[in-house]
Amino acid sequence: MMAALLPWSQFTICVAMIGFAGPALTRYGDIIARLTGLSRSWIGLVLIATATSLPELFTGVSAVTVADAPNIAVGDALGSTVFNLVMLVLLDELSREQPLYRRIDQGHILTAGFGVILIGAVGAFLLLSQSGLAFQILHISGYTPFILVIYFVAMRAAFVYERRVQPPPDVAEIKSGVSLRGAVLRYAAAASVVVVAGSWLPFVGRDIAESMGWKTTFVGTLLIAGATSVPEFVVSMSALRLGAVDMAIGNLLGSNLFDILILAVDDLAYPKGPLLAVVSPSHAVTAFGASIMSGIFIVAMLFKPETRLGGAIGWVSLSLLVIYLFSAYAVFLLGH
Repeated sequence: MMAALLPWSQFTICVAMIGFAGPALTRYGDIIARLTGLSRSWIGLVLIATATSLPELFTGVSAVTVADAPNIAVGDALGSTVFNLVMLVLLDELSREQPLYRRIDQGHILTAGFGVILIGAVGAFLLLSQSGLAFQILHISGYTPFILVIYFVAMRAAFVYERRVQPPPDVAEIKSGVSLRGAVLRYAAAASVVVVAGSWLPFVGRDIAESMGWKTTFVGTLLIAGATSVPEFVVSMSALRLGAVDMAIGNLLGSNLFDILILAVDDLAYPKGPLLAVVSPSHAVTAFGASIMSGIFIVAMLFKPETRLGGAIGWVSLSLLVIYLFSAYAVFLLGH
């Protein structure tokens, strides 16, 4: 009994550490963005999304190197993308005064569009790799450079778009009460907490899978991905309470792009060959589910629905929830 409870206790500690460090990462990341005098939206998209995705990064690298659990690495990265998108359901439910999709900036369509490209491409690459159509350079998948290029193209496009639609902030007017050096040091301290928890998570996930008799694909996609998505959840809820809805949405969509970049990093770190060729093909279900959910978000941004079914839930939120539950159930049945 105690042997079964131990990994769950360790999992709780990891989640608590990430939940504690996540808001600090965001707070000081935002201060760094403002003190540099560059575009807050673009720096926020890169820095804040990167900060809240640090658990996925260190969990993935640790899983493919020390823990030798590639399914947990891929499941964590792709599972986090669907977790981030299903958080839109909660944001919409809490946004009662005005429908969520009538409050946020149209520029999020750009980020979501790149999300469809990157996440959908990973699903296709995974199936191609499983069918023997993988090609590699040394131990690295030949598809990894595509992910890297598209990610940086997306960041460049977001930078150009933000400069086009709004001027950079006036640095002289920014009063954070913290120096740039102080913000960087506190950001690094919070990041170190995330590094420790993120590196520990794949081992905990593997122990939970063994003690419960669960499949590592399912554990990575749901349990570990849920834990490493705690910072995105905390940041999004905090931003919504402050009325900064665009920051919440930008964090979720930007984190999705970074999560796919993490797969490229994981592939570079995995020494046994192309990562997508050795994992369960059921991960493609998660990838295509996240792509469909991103497409639903884009439709909602353009259509801007207002009505709620039975006055309780909008059709967009219901659609996102159904896709999420279906993909989770499919991974549970098909994973290994």
